[in-house]
Amino acid sequence: MAAATDTTTQTVAAGMELAGDASAPDEAAAKAVTKRYDGLVMVRTKAIKGKGAWYWAHLEPILVNNTDTGIPKAVKLRCNLCDAIFSASNPSRTASEHLKRGTCPNFSNLSKPVSSPSPISTSLPNSAPPPPSHHNPRKRSSSSAAAAASGSAPASSYSVPPQGVLDPTRFCGGELTYAVPGVLTQQPHLMLSGGKDDLGALAMLEDSVKKLKSPKTSPGPTLGKTQVDSALDFLADWVYESCGSVSFSSLEHPKFRAFLNQVGLPAVSGREFTGSRLDAKFEEAKAESEARIRDAMFFQIASDGWKIKNAGGLGEDNLVNLTVNLPNGTSLYRRAVFVGGAVPSKYTEEVLWETITSICGNAVQQCVGIVADRFKVKALRNLESQNHWMVNLCCQFQGFTNLIKDFSRELRLFKAVTENCYKLASFVNNKSQVRSSFQKYQSQKYGYTGLLRVPSMQDYEMLNFGPVYVMVEDILSSRPALELVVLDESYTLVSMEDPMAREVAEMIGHERFWNELRAVHSLVKLIKDMAQEIEKERPLVGKCLPLWDGLRAEVKIWCSSNHIDEGPVEKVIEKRFKKNYHPAWAAAFILDPVYLIRDNSGKYLPPFNLLTPEQEKDVDKLITRLVSREEAHIALMELMKWRTEGLDPVYARAVQMKERDPVSGKMRIANPQSSRLVWETYLTEFKSLGKVAVRLIFLHATSCGFKSSGSLMRWVSPRVNMDKAQKLIFIAAHSKLERRDFSCNEDKDAELLALENGFD
Repeated sequence: MAAATDTTTQTVAAGMELAGDASAPDEAAAKAVTKRYDGLVMVRTKAIKGKGAWYWAHLEPILVNNTDTGIPKAVKLRCNLCDAIFSASNPSRTASEHLKRGTCPNFSNLSKPVSSPSPISTSLPNSAPPPPSHHNPRKRSSSSAAAAASGSAPASSYSVPPQGVLDPTRFCGGELTYAVPGVLTQQPHLMLSGGKDDLGALAMLEDSVKKLKSPKTSPGPTLGKTQVDSALDFLADWVYESCGSVSFSSLEHPKFRAFLNQVGLPAVSGREFTGSRLDAKFEEAKAESEARIRDAMFFQIASDGWKIKNAGGLGEDNLVNLTVNLPNGTSLYRRAVFVGGAVPSKYTEEVLWETITSICGNAVQQCVGIVADRFKVKALRNLESQNHWMVNLCCQFQGFTNLIKDFSRELRLFKAVTENCYKLASFVNNKSQVRSSFQKYQSQKYGYTGLLRVPSMQDYEMLNFGPVYVMVEDILSSRPALELVVLDESYTLVSMEDPMAREVAEMIGHERFWNELRAVHSLVKLIKDMAQEIEKERPLVGKCLPLWDGLRAEVKIWCSSNHIDEGPVEKVIEKRFKKNYHPAWAAAFILDPVYLIRDNSGKYLPPFNLLTPEQEKDVDKLITRLVSREEAHIALMELMKWRTEGLDPVYARAVQMKERDPVSGKMRIANPQSSRLVWETYLTEFKSLGKVAVRLIFLHATSCGFKSSGSLMRWVSPRVNMDKAQKLIFIAAHSKLERRDFSCNEDKDAELLALENGFD
């Protein structure tokens, strides 16, 4: 049987070495090599099961790939005992020369320890004598297979034979026995002075001895230089684009280095990724950004981060992001400005103007305008008055967010709900008997316990509604537990002595309190959802009026469903609307073909009927300001023509064509750039008005773009080289804007963990 197997093995392996030595491997040769390798593996598998030659327990076929192409080029044999590599053309001869004739240093010592330090080694007590050795290779296939399974594993498994056996009676006077997995049958029990914890150290010792005797290492995955460079390039991109989530020091973590070694990549250092590689990546991204800006005729500057996110965060470092918006919808990162706390408007004005001149030099008319999250009244207005061609807008996301603060300061409903919730939450958290009862019912109802989140005294006094909203959510979700608390016998005892307990119990038992709580919560949620949609969609300036009209309609429905007087609420909205309003809202709404309305005659006309008389006048004033004095009357005449004739129905329908977004499922404009392109290519008779329309309708209404994370701020500290910090932030922001990824890693992780816990 073994002879037949040898013949088969030699036949299978006969052409293998020839295929491996082929100088120009192609796909057919690779397939042939792979097929022969599979056949050899099949022969070895049968032999290990006792149906073949004995030497297959110690020889293992391995597939060798071409270092440049990565395709199989040859098959070799590896000795499992010493990791030596041989030709696979004649396995039987290899076994005779390497194993039987003593060339392998570990084959003859397989049935005994690697070394025998006699002063320490003793015989195992009560152990059976070792079985007699068999010198006939044809009769030892089973024992050889067992030895291969137990004692011939790769070094990394730490399953080598023990070097010596200690007598436990020398140290503890008793008999200790430990069952040791993977120990040869000749040594069924191993006893060491340190107990089982010594086994790992002993295995490492034996592994070291084995490596010193056979220094050849087992070949791992081999990659060509091109593959290694490409892999490290991708790794660098990922590290830079993680926006600080991946620290450079983690590249030197032992586990990460082990991973790189496992996949055939060299170890990398954090210093390498913050040196020449960083400089090269930055120059590449910078050159690409500059080329795109030069290719555009004009641009808009977006500035986000001037608004302090934390009302109590004075003195904290803040990152201001400056972005360039191009007419084709592309946004390119320009630079970061690091500020500490509040800054004067004059400084902001200087930073914005310096950014403009750094892009276009003296040709400052290429900058159509600025959109920022702060300084509309001073810095933005000053720049606009000094440069008549500019249209400077305030961020609509910030405007909607500020509306929540307006409600908390000016609506009595918000003040009453805030005061009642603060009183209830503080009482429940601070009164030990009530707190214990509340947590008991929390555990019964929800399976967890915790305190109600209460805003700090500073947030409460400054009417910072963010923490208040969190408190309102906690109280609403805890209503069943709170209602059980006031019915508890322990609460009744507390109420006899504490008037605050009676007031809180009355509050919890009154439906009006819960109705007002739900009303405030639903209105804030409505505005927050609209603000988040604005941040995500990044609407253009023509969308501003429809956004505020939509808000008014939703608030009317809210007032009606909650039986609340519309007057005070509408007054707050109108006040915030006037603070945010810019005449460009009305002008872009009229000039953008997306908002044309089909009349009874079939014409698509601009929606002048949806503007107020003041807004109509604003359209005329803005257009005359944006053109030269000589063109002003021509522009107004063209505006009248646009008002009466509008756009050809075919082109209007093409511009307004929508398609369903595969991600959100919403209907969206199929080609957003068509609004501008139709003015540049089809409506060429509107010479002066067309110039205004092209420069106006592409403007963004929000400053939202690259969203910096908390981990990113680790790069911004006195200990960090500011030049390197600027480069790191530029690379990360450039990549995210190129992918149109306006999210934050922390937000994504929070969303993922919420979904994992079923809170979707």
